[in-house]
Amino acid sequence: VNAVDHIIFHPELSGPINFSSPQPVTNGQFTKLLGQNLHRPTLLPLPATAAKIVLGEMAEALLLSSIRVLPTKLEQSGYKFSQPSLDDALKSLI
Repeated sequence: VNAVDHIIFHPELSGPINFSSPQPVTNGQFTKLLGQNLHRPTLLPLPATAAKIVLGEMAEALLLSSIRVLPTKLEQSGYKFSQPSLDDALKSLI
């Protein structure tokens, strides 16, 4: 929401703008950090088979494919993330 607000008040920004984390992580890293923040053991990241059973063909596009996207335009315009790392964000939410 803060990033949308930033874009509204910065009319010089135009075209596609990535709303992604400035520090992307892999599924394995996400699983490990989530477990640490929940104080629960995490043995395995999300199994691809389980994702495909639940989401079907959408699993590949939503969860399983790997695209390292960065919010370059957003950051170059002066936007500062309140929780730039996944660990910071999880601590804030949990």
